Parts: sequence; C-alpha cells; structure tokens
Amino acid sequence: MRSKPQCGINLKLIVLFCSFLLLFLILILRSNLSSPLKSPSSSSTTLSETHLSNSTTDQSQVPKCPSLEVPFIPTCTKTPPSLANALIHYATTNITPQQTFKEISVSARILAKKAPCNFLVFGLGLDSLMWAALNHGGRTVFLEENQSWIDQIKERLPNLESYHVVYDTKVHEAEKLFEHGTKEECKTVSDPRFSKCPLALKNLPGDVYDMEWDLIMVDAPTGYFDGAPGRMSAIYTAGLMGRNREEGETDVFVHDVDRVVEDKFSKAFLCEGYLREQEGRIRHFTIPSHRTRLGRPFCP
Repeated sequence: MRSKPQCGINLKLIVLFCSFLLLFLILILRSNLSSPLKSPSSSSTTLSETHLSNSTTDQSQVPKCPSLEVPFIPTCTKTPPSLANALIHYATTNITPQQTFKEISVSARILAKKAPCNFLVFGLGLDSLMWAALNHGGRTVFLEENQSWIDQIKERLPNLESYHVVYDTKVHEAEKLFEHGTKEECKTVSDPRFSKCPLALKNLPGDVYDMEWDLIMVDAPTGYFDGAPGRMSAIYTAGLMGRNREEGETDVFVHDVDRVVEDKFSKAFLCEGYLREQEGRIRHFTIPSHRTRLGRPFCP
C-alpha cells in the first residue's frame, strides 16, 4: 500500500478527485431532488419513466411534470467531511497513491454502486483516505502489518479505522502453502477462525470476522521479497469470508497480480470462474455466498 514520495503534482490524481467530487455532487443533488420530482399520481413514477411514457402515449394522458409547476427551491448541502478531508489532503501533498488511475477506477466503480457499505482493506497507505471518502457513510477498515506506520498515519489522519495484524507466513513458503491449499480442509467453507486450513488468518480483530464485507481490497501485506509475509493468507481469507457470508456476494480486489504469489493464489482461491475484470495490476473477483446453496463447489 505504501509508495515512495513523488515530486510534482500528479495530474492524473487531480483529474481523478475532480471526477469523484463531481460524482458525489451529482449523487447528492439527485438524492435531494428525487422526492419532489416524483409524480403526484404515483409515488413510484420517476422522471425517467415519465420521459419514456411520453414517447409512447398520448401527451394528454401524461401528468404534467411537477418540477414545471412547483418552484425549484435550492437546498444547501455540505460536502461530506470524508470527501472534504480527502480533497484537502491530496491537494496539499505531492505524495500519490500506488495504484494507477485506471486501477483505482475498477474499485471506484463498484464503490459507486454499493456505497455506503462495509469495505475491508488489507493495507494502510497513501490511498487510504481516498477509499474512506469514496465509501462515505459506510464503514472502511484497514489492516496493517507495520505498527509504526499505523502510528504515523494516525497522527495525520486520526479518523481512519485501522488495526495492527501480525502475519506468520513468508513469501518463500508460498509453494508449500499452495500445496496445503489444495487439500480438502482448505475447500471447506467456514468462519476463518475455525478453519483447519493453514492459510486462514485466525488472529484478526473479532469484529472483522463478525462483519459481512461487501468489498475487500488485498493490497498488503508486503510481498516483494522472500522474507516478506506475502499475501497468500490475505487472499485466501478474503475468499473464505466472501463464501461464508449469509447471503449475497463480496467483491474482492487483488493488487500487484503481476507478481507470482498474487497471480497464482488469486486464480486458485478466488477462482478464475469468479474473475470479473483485470486492469493493469489489479483483478476484480465476485465471490458469492456458499451458505445459500449447499454443495456449491469451491470454484465454479
């Protein structure tokens, strides 16, 4: 999640946040105007439906648009604090997120549909405030391996919810762990705390297990050298959480899939059959609940 400081203003980042700001303003205005714009003859008739009916029915049978009869009354809507903080933060720093504009857009599109929602992020970094802002009104939790980094971020961004996590794996153990992952005990869907699979993370905060996560981003722990913890367990556990939810589905994103571990483990444990999109170094999987249909195979 962390990256080295970059000099100069990143034009793409500015364009990105201007786009997100415009999107938030549109959503806010739409929510404020949706109620008075409804047709008085039917509470479920929207402006778009009225427009469609105008093209297929006689104009005399269509109720007049209420917005033409009732004077428009502008409302004062403040910018959400999370968005305001993010804009100020990124506008006053030369440090930019590690993911590219196109990679960020993959997750942002899903957030735009699901937010406010429950969003779990493996990693705490320079893009964390952005994710929290895009999930305004929801809960965004960050899991970080480096306690000193958590302390630094909390000094600058005290409102972010983050927790320290200790990993007991190493990148050089990936092949051995992958072999374990092919065994039946790792194909059993359950709460990760009670899983017999050595890949399952069992030492996360209790609240992380009790929550049903709508989105999970795997962008940590460190995995670019043999002695690093690697993302083997994070990837496996993200998939297990998605399968173990009561109903619905979880969108899981894995970054740095150009590396061997992220590539191999995401395809095997998040399943190529659940792969929805890849853009650059990020992959998007949609993991359905396996508890709603008994007998569902681990991978389709």
